[in-house]
Amino acid sequence: METVEKMRVDWVDVAKGICIIFVVMMHSVLGVENEAGSQGWMHPVVAFAQPFRMPDFFLISGLFLSVVINRSWTRYIDRKVVHFAYFYVLWLTIQFMFKAPGIVAESGVSGALSAYLLAFVQPFGTLWFIYLLPVFFVVTRLLKGANVWLVFAAAGLLETLPIHTGWLVIDEFCSRYVYFFAGYAFAPSIFRLAEQLRSRPVVAAGILGVWAIINGWLVFNSATAPFSAWIPEESYTSGGLGGWANVPVISLISGFAGALAIVSSSALITVLPWRWITRPLRWLGAHSIVVYLAFFLPMAVARSILLNTGIVPDIGTISLLTVMSGVIGPVILYGLIQLTGYGHFLFKRPAWAHIDRAHNENALPSNA
Repeated sequence: METVEKMRVDWVDVAKGICIIFVVMMHSVLGVENEAGSQGWMHPVVAFAQPFRMPDFFLISGLFLSVVINRSWTRYIDRKVVHFAYFYVLWLTIQFMFKAPGIVAESGVSGALSAYLLAFVQPFGTLWFIYLLPVFFVVTRLLKGANVWLVFAAAGLLETLPIHTGWLVIDEFCSRYVYFFAGYAFAPSIFRLAEQLRSRPVVAAGILGVWAIINGWLVFNSATAPFSAWIPEESYTSGGLGGWANVPVISLISGFAGALAIVSSSALITVLPWRWITRPLRWLGAHSIVVYLAFFLPMAVARSILLNTGIVPDIGTISLLTVMSGVIGPVILYGLIQLTGYGHFLFKRPAWAHIDRAHNENALPSNA
């Protein structure tokens, strides 16, 4: 039993590591291209991952929820709401310190203050994932006694409907909750799939190859009218190319297919003898919140230096270097904190930020 549990943690961490790299890649590449006014060779990679990048992140986030969903409400809220609220407020403030001068110059002090306060109801910048997770946790706890298939069908319907209110929490909830709920509700089946594919690597590789071809076709072939009119505008801003993968219903299927492909790939990667691949991915997955919270600054610094100095002329290469900075920068910061003993509060919730004193889990989030 211990071996099975360890295997599951291994591949889950690898999957989370892959996910966080894709998330950093999207923000880095699109940020560089927006500043440069042109696209580079990294853009197709971002576009390929667009159908499954966030679905996979949310599906993985729900995998271990069944282990903790029956905790007392106090402990549950402490672990699944207060925990993320602490990091959201902290890193919202940190990010805002860097962005406030520009907002003040454009809108004045009152405009900056209004923008900061608005971020408590309209998630700020890259932190929307941290904001939305507690909403998913609470909703799922409230729905735990409901029929699984009914909730799943309703969540799937929300994903396909053209719900665009302009309020990010509502819109992203409708677009993403089906994947989070599926991770929670169908976790045993997902774990069995990973185990079966680990034991049949040739079959798994063949399936992944077929999926990659289909996903690529759906991404890079533009949808024709009238289907193209159904593609949400945000699909383009997140790296989409107006392909069939963004058409409602197809997007739902593509999201699940891609999420399961990452699960399958991660399960296979953990049996590879190449520790130089598996160890970094597992570390990034186990510390994905570190990278997610802190990547914005090294990413922005690298982008500014590379674009303004012109030392690297190729947009694609600049994008790649920016991605590397966004991933490695938080790792270096985390290492310095461990070395010096200063700054633990950046990634570890202090004792005062707990409401469940009897179970003070003063650590980074685990898979559960």
